[in-house]
Amino acid sequence: MSYRPTATLTTATLSEAQAYDTATKQGFALLASPIDDHRLKTALHHDTCGALVTFEGWVRNHNNTRPVKALHYHAYEQLALAQGAQLAAAAKQQFAIVHALAVHRVGELAIGDMAIWIGITAAHRQPAFAACEWLLNAIKADVAIWKQEFYHDSDAALWLSNNG
Repeated sequence: MSYRPTATLTTATLSEAQAYDTATKQGFALLASPIDDHRLKTALHHDTCGALVTFEGWVRNHNNTRPVKALHYHAYEQLALAQGAQLAAAAKQQFAIVHALAVHRVGELAIGDMAIWIGITAAHRQPAFAACEWLLNAIKADVAIWKQEFYHDSDAALWLSNNG
C-alpha cells in the first residue's frame, strides 16, 4: 500500500545534543544523524537493573521481492515526539521496567544504517524483553513516521507507513 502523508514533514529540527537529551528525559526522539548506541546504553544504566534489552532496526536491501537501494524517513516531528514519549511512558506503566528509551532516524539512510534503537532496563529479563518488543511494535504502528523507499529496479519511489 502506498501512502503519502498530507501533513508538513520534516527531517529533524532538534540538534543532536537536544535529541539525546529529549530521548533520555522523555523516552523518545528523532535523530537526523547516525544513532550512538553506546551513548544511549550509558544513559540507561541504573544500579537496580539486572537486565538491558536492546533492539536495533537496520535498513535491509529488500522489501518483499523489491531490491531496495535507500530509504528516506520523514516524520511529523511534533506529533511523533509526543506519540513516542507517550508510548515510552505506557511501556513503563505496563511492564515492570525501570527505563524505556527509543530513538528513530529521519532523513536519508543507506543499506545497513540503523533506523531505530530501543533500550529497556529492568530488574529482570522477562519484562525487559516483553517491553522492548511491545515498544517496537507500538512505535511502528502509532508514531507519525513514514518511509520513502528507493529501488534498484525503478526510478519511482514508494511512500510506506513505518510498518509497511
